[in-house]
Amino acid sequence: MDALSPENLYPYTVSRPIYSNPTFEEDNERQAREERTLRERLSRTCGCSGRQALKVVKGVFPVIDWLSRYPIREWLPSDVISGVSTGLVCSLQGLAYAMLVSVAPVYGLYSAFFPILTYFLLGTSRHISVGPFPVTCLMVGSVVLTLAPDDHFLLPGNGTGVNGTKADGIVVDVEAMEAQRIMVASSMTVLVGLFQVVMGVLQVGFLVRYLSDPLVGGFTTAAAFHVLISQLKIVLSVPTNNHSGCFSILYMLIDVFTNIRQTNIADLVAGLLTIVIVMAVKEVNTKFRHTIPVPIPIEVIVTVVATGISYATELESRYGASIVHSIPRGFAPAQPPNIELLWNILGSSFSTAVVGYAVAVSVAKVYAAKHDYTINGNQELIAFGFSNVFCGCFSGFVASTALSRTAVQESTGGKSQMAGIISAVMVMIVILALGHLLEPLQKSVLAAIVIANLKGMFMQVTEVPTLWRQNRADCFIWLATCLASVVLGLDVGLLAGLVFEMGTVVVRTQFPACSTLGNIPEMDARKKFPGIKIFKCNSPIYFANIDYFKERLRATVGFDSVRVFKKRNKALKKIHKLIKKGKLRATEVSLGVDNKGFESERDSGREYGQVEDGDWPVPEVEVRVDWAMELPVRVSVPKVQIHSLVLDFSAVSFLDVVAVKSLRLVIKEFLRIGVNVYIAGCDDEIVRKMEALAFFNEEVIRDLLFLSVHDAILFIKLETANGSMQDAMVEGVRDPEISDLFSDLN
Repeated sequence: MDALSPENLYPYTVSRPIYSNPTFEEDNERQAREERTLRERLSRTCGCSGRQALKVVKGVFPVIDWLSRYPIREWLPSDVISGVSTGLVCSLQGLAYAMLVSVAPVYGLYSAFFPILTYFLLGTSRHISVGPFPVTCLMVGSVVLTLAPDDHFLLPGNGTGVNGTKADGIVVDVEAMEAQRIMVASSMTVLVGLFQVVMGVLQVGFLVRYLSDPLVGGFTTAAAFHVLISQLKIVLSVPTNNHSGCFSILYMLIDVFTNIRQTNIADLVAGLLTIVIVMAVKEVNTKFRHTIPVPIPIEVIVTVVATGISYATELESRYGASIVHSIPRGFAPAQPPNIELLWNILGSSFSTAVVGYAVAVSVAKVYAAKHDYTINGNQELIAFGFSNVFCGCFSGFVASTALSRTAVQESTGGKSQMAGIISAVMVMIVILALGHLLEPLQKSVLAAIVIANLKGMFMQVTEVPTLWRQNRADCFIWLATCLASVVLGLDVGLLAGLVFEMGTVVVRTQFPACSTLGNIPEMDARKKFPGIKIFKCNSPIYFANIDYFKERLRATVGFDSVRVFKKRNKALKKIHKLIKKGKLRATEVSLGVDNKGFESERDSGREYGQVEDGDWPVPEVEVRVDWAMELPVRVSVPKVQIHSLVLDFSAVSFLDVVAVKSLRLVIKEFLRIGVNVYIAGCDDEIVRKMEALAFFNEEVIRDLLFLSVHDAILFIKLETANGSMQDAMVEGVRDPEISDLFSDLN
């Protein structure tokens, strides 16, 4: 049986008084907010008991909480298997991603090792694998190439332009260049970490929420294009200049195709085979993930095989292949950042800090939701901040996480960050003992591994048609961010995308959806009966959209209250002139619609520049004018077909000073032409804001506030039925004595 079929619909009746806000507060004792003094707030915040101190310590070091409850027998075997598998992937990705930073591969191993140690102590996610991420690596690499390009390390020599040399007898000082580049990368990493720590301490992790999913999707897709182009030159093994900033992709492609004839066939074949094999096996892993107990570590297999082939066939000496060369054993000594560099990389470091954190938290939330636990966003900022500071001091570069590496850790059975520590042990083994065995490995193989892992980022393009159908504003954000990041570079592109995103938010709130409400019969009191209009605004009302609000309101009611008032005054002036000249007879009765509830007509006219002094009629005889009837003077007065207007504010979340002043003026404009205005559905916070901004006065009183539109409509109907509300236009009530009010005496 259909749950929505008529036989399953049950009517219900609610019986209660008609409530305006003041009457509801009177019947239900509105509770005042408890205001604490600064001293009370400080004592409450800074007070500390033993239990609170333990809670704070566990908050700063989450490892204390979960490690004390770690189920060794159930989780440790899975964490060991996961840690070993993830550690091998971390090692190879560290070597590969080092080329994105334009530093020696060994520094990638450092970046895959040190961040894990601090995140184990401070992190709140149980599943993410901390280490290099292609996008942040490329952002660091862009800064490295800007501050330490090849041209800064040229020496005279007899080089021929191959393997670290320039043509025309100029040689690149490779050793000095690598030392400077790792100094730039590690200094930037420390600064990134400091930004993240400060943001975490200040509890401003919420700022990352401004990086919406469409914005991040467009940005990471653009970053994938940058990564692809940067690795293309390594796969082809062709010489290129260093480019960064605007149009860097175009310049890089020009260099690649200019020197395409210098392609090394051995590197190209190795790179293409690696891309095909890695992507094919990853598809097999994905398709049979429920059948295969452990994903095939294809990157490890390909690296071992490629290293063996390169060593056995002497690809470097015989075919000129570009290989890794030196992977020194052990760790580099700790060194402080170069303070002189920090001022030059502030902007880039901040954007990298935000991107790295946003990506890591996004991945962490996915797995936290999957395994039913929560993460602390501000604590994650602190964890990644200290991880990057620690990593930068030991010659590493920025750490975040990668979805592919985290997927390996989770899919192989990882239950906690114990798997992360075991993966760090595997990386340490490579650094201390096995690294030198990878020295014959071709760089094109590492570049191919990077390219093969970009598939997930490129597949985000398939989201664009869906976004177009669901929300075109989000689709434009995706496209604008992607295009800006491709053309302008990642730093400027991210800023441009963020500005565009904020612009769409402003536009959507500046031109909100406004509607005239009706009702479904027997469901609500909001039916379109004559004399009442119900207007709803579905957004906050503030300085940027108040004019649009008023335009939509005028369109809804069908007239401009200011113009109506002006035309009525003009008509009254002419009527009085005719009466004074004896051309019209009038009985001494009150005006049919009182023009009050606002400033005096003289003052209002001056305010709006409607008339000059001396032009106002002197009301020697008060006349009752039915504005719905034809007038004896040639003045086109707009018809006012309503006597009540209800503003539905149930979707209004805030008001600012400009909006409050303008709303008060709008209400007064309607009151002076005889249209009563009511506001319904205001949140208590909106009412408090109105009171704080002096919205209410003698004319605009609190009695115009109602709990709901239903209450307001019932109140209007009751007032109309009791005759306390003038309704000349709707019901045609006119004084019999004025049936011949405007008789022509000519």
